[in-house]
Amino acid sequence: MEHAPLPKLTVVVPVYNEEQALPAFLPSLIEFCGQRDWELVLVDDGSSDGSWGILEQHAKPPAVRILRHKLNRGYGGALKTGLLDATTPYVVTFDGDGQHEPGDILRLLEFAVEHDADLVIGRRDLGKGGNWYRELGKTIIRAFTRLLMPLPIQDLNSGFKLYRTELVQAYLPVCPDSMAFSDVIALTFLNQKDLVLEHPIQVNLRKQGRSSINTYTAIETIMEILNLAMLFNPLKIFLSLSAICIAFGILWGTPFLLLNRGMSVGAMLAIVSGLIFFFIGLVASQLSSMRLGELSSRRRNSKGESLPK
Repeated sequence: MEHAPLPKLTVVVPVYNEEQALPAFLPSLIEFCGQRDWELVLVDDGSSDGSWGILEQHAKPPAVRILRHKLNRGYGGALKTGLLDATTPYVVTFDGDGQHEPGDILRLLEFAVEHDADLVIGRRDLGKGGNWYRELGKTIIRAFTRLLMPLPIQDLNSGFKLYRTELVQAYLPVCPDSMAFSDVIALTFLNQKDLVLEHPIQVNLRKQGRSSINTYTAIETIMEILNLAMLFNPLKIFLSLSAICIAFGILWGTPFLLLNRGMSVGAMLAIVSGLIFFFIGLVASQLSSMRLGELSSRRRNSKGESLPK
């Protein structure tokens, strides 16, 4: 029995100051994509080293396209530029540090087609051979995210993802230009009830260059996740704060009332704060509904447009 041919694919690689890593993996990636008639988009995010020169040497339009930012916009900004350039039914984001294997792209595509998935995340073996400090940060981010919204996946911030192109392009307006892009885009797919799956991938240790991920990146990611939770479910945050304040006020003030000492000022302040949080939550929920309506409209419009096969 013959299998139907796989749909065409675009591979997007963000590059920022990776002149040491590019020569080691780029030729093999170009060859791998060329053998399968895939498109490759290389986005230089305002590199200050020799990365742009290396990319220029490998440019072979239209199969291998290179795009350049005059100034550094951030990891998410580079991915947005590449993703918006894609015209194939599926698109993969592939980190430019040489840690991923091209063969895993094919496995993710086959898995996505088989399960009709909207997003397939390349799941790394978390904690294996990694920096303990960074793994701790990832664990904290996942735990924080689970407090705010359902999280049925393990590797939230993997940069190796395969998307249904029409959907990821519709969701880009709510995503940041920073490193938090990987987390936010995955959570957006999940909250829009798209089919999000994971598939194991191989990860090589970085041999050249230096990672730009640091403590500030983790803090920024947490703030972006909180911002996203405010978009998708603000009532969960504000109602929780309201309930805590009101409950604290009642517990604090009850003994004063029982002793006929009047109402405690602190208790009144806590209860009033709880009521304020409650009404802020209602307003935020209305604004959220408007924003989500716009996002749903973009999603419907994108699904109405047929992409080239």
